[in-house]
Amino acid sequence: MSIYDFPVTTIRGEQTTLAEYKGQVQLIVNTASKCGLTPQYEGLQKLYEKYKEQGLVVLGFPCNQFKEQEPEGAAKIEEFCKLHYGVTFPMFDKVDVIGDNAHPLFAYLTSRGPAEQFDIKWNFAKFLINRDGEVVKRIDPQVTPAEIEGDIQSLL
Repeated sequence: MSIYDFPVTTIRGEQTTLAEYKGQVQLIVNTASKCGLTPQYEGLQKLYEKYKEQGLVVLGFPCNQFKEQEPEGAAKIEEFCKLHYGVTFPMFDKVDVIGDNAHPLFAYLTSRGPAEQFDIKWNFAKFLINRDGEVVKRIDPQVTPAEIEGDIQSLL
């Protein structure tokens, strides 16, 4: 399987896959609205706006596994992200990213990539995917979107 084969559900409940992003650089992030790192939404949106015409897409996957910092349903999550951070990048339905019930996409992502691998320990873990669908970098939640702009530029 490739990253493009996994079924995902958009924040609006539509079933799809990541195949529509084939050939683009992807930044996949597990997000949360009530986290100390939530302001990273702003930086993610800035990256998306700056580089989307060059082929970057940011993909947000809300997760409630870390101290229940994403307790709301899809409609409230979407409203929060748009209202507070102007998010226009694609958002998906809430998923588990660790454990026995981890979404298959995140099980795949955490099993791939270069040597700096880590288990997802918190919200806003980031996975940078090249245009060929390969995980090229796994990024710690504490690393801000601005700090990975050079990595994104190198893939575009």
